[in-house]
Amino acid sequence: MLNLEVLNIFLTVADLGSFSEAGRQLHISQPAVSQAIQGLEKQLAVQLFLRQGRSVHLSEAGQLLRPMAQELVASSRRIEETISSLQGEVVGELNIGCTTASGKYLLPGLIARFRRLFSRVHINVLVTSRDSLVNKLRNGDVALGVMSKKVENHDFEYQDFYQDDVILIAPANHPWAKYRQVFPDDLLDEPMILREEAAGTREVVADGLRQHDITPEMLNIAMVLGNAEAIEMAVEEELGIAFISRLAAARGLALGRVVEIKVEGMELYRNLYLVRNHRQPFSRSQMEFWDFVKNTRSEIVNFGALKI
Repeated sequence: MLNLEVLNIFLTVADLGSFSEAGRQLHISQPAVSQAIQGLEKQLAVQLFLRQGRSVHLSEAGQLLRPMAQELVASSRRIEETISSLQGEVVGELNIGCTTASGKYLLPGLIARFRRLFSRVHINVLVTSRDSLVNKLRNGDVALGVMSKKVENHDFEYQDFYQDDVILIAPANHPWAKYRQVFPDDLLDEPMILREEAAGTREVVADGLRQHDITPEMLNIAMVLGNAEAIEMAVEEELGIAFISRLAAARGLALGRVVEIKVEGMELYRNLYLVRNHRQPFSRSQMEFWDFVKNTRSEIVNFGALKI
């Protein structure tokens, strides 16, 4: 008979493409992960992964096993949660996907507060791309997601999560730091650090600039970085100015290493949404978290007020 714990290890390796990363996420050693996979392969008499250096990929047999293993593990968890709910307890494991840096800042505090109410719910947060999150929601790999753009899909249900301000920051000793206000045309002469083209922040900035007849090609782009924290640090190092989430800039602003610069006529923000696939069965823990966010949203006014 198949061991559900081993199947969960198999699924984690399949998701992360690495034995060592799977071990870190599951809080077990890499040899224990390898031993579990080898035992499963021996039991099934097939090779489940193709090893390529430090990374691994599913074999044909592994690809066939994956959806069945997901169904078995999910069914097992639903059984445990259902039986526990008969005793009035909320237990289980909840996977949340997140596509935005802002979500990374908001979710830990929100989860901490939720777990004060439901301490037996274990929550995993997976930071991933928008396309990857959409696929995981469709397949049931994650129960909920946080994203900055609604994807047209009849199976998805959204609720408002947070309004994220996108602000312009400059080094603390920049000439603009004295008055902290500029006009859109002033942006053309300054080295600019941007997110990658697929990032939600960059889309918001591009739309805002377009209203002032400024295209990305007109900017003096110093570099493109795929991480908001890295951009904030690059601004601290005086490599350029940048538009980033206020949440991502909070540390540098508080320490006085960067300053916020107002751009005349540009008030940029993006809405973050909590999303779920209503075609997937909802566990008690998933429903409680969905309702918890809905009831707590009025308190999530801004990062400074988020005492969670």
